[in-house]
Order: sequence, then C-alpha cells, then structure tokens
Amino acid sequence: MPDSRPRSRKKATGPTRAPLDALLDGPGGDPMRRALWLDDLDGRLRPFLPDGLAAHARFANIDRGRLVFVVDAPIWQAKLRLAIPELLQAARSLGLSADDVVIRTSPGTTADPRKVKAPRPMSAASQQALQAALASLRDLD
Repeated sequence: MPDSRPRSRKKATGPTRAPLDALLDGPGGDPMRRALWLDDLDGRLRPFLPDGLAAHARFANIDRGRLVFVVDAPIWQAKLRLAIPELLQAARSLGLSADDVVIRTSPGTTADPRKVKAPRPMSAASQQALQAALASLRDLD
C-alpha cells in the first residue's frame, strides 16, 4: 500500500544558498537587480560630482533619459545644476542614453554613510519574532 503521508517540501541537495542569491532568484529579483544596478551607477557617477557635493547628493534613478539625483538641501541642488553638462557626458560614457537631469531635495537624505543615524534597538517581541523566523529557515536545511 502506498504511503499517503504528506511529504516535506525541503530540498535535500546542495548547501544553503546565500540570502541575496535566493532573493534575486525569487519573484522580487527584478526590483532587487535594478536597485543594485542603480547603486552601481551611483558609484560610477559619484567621481564626476564636484568636490564637496558627493557627500550631499545621490544618484537615485534613470527615467526616460533623465538622470534623477537626490540632494539633502537646496544649496546642493543649485551646485548640482552647475555640474549637469559633466554628469550627462559621464552618463553617456557609461552607455546611458541621458539627455536631462532632475534634482530632488529630500531633507534628511544623505549619501554619506558616516552620517546615518544608528538604528534603534529592537524590542523584545521583535527579537523573539526574528529568532523564530531564523529557526524556521534553519529547519529547511
């Protein structure tokens, strides 16, 4: 008589994949790949920003040929406007078809990771939930 018990859906082959690899392969992979690509472009365009501006501006997106930058104060928006020709030329040299730059101001946004505030400690309930989630992932191995 065949065994009618439900079978586990665990995969028994291979070591545990890195979380980022698993995320990129899943349904959320496309937005993650785009975010990583935009972060890479930010790193490539940053050297073309004028001195002092790189800590206050961040490349955020490219939309229909427009480079979108976010700065943390209006003064940096004005300084970034002066660098538009060089930024467009740099973007084109990277293979982007860019013909305009959009600059958004978002107070509190910083491109300098040294200026990011430390996260608040987790509550006891959050810690317990995180431990339970991690334990359930370990059970899948």
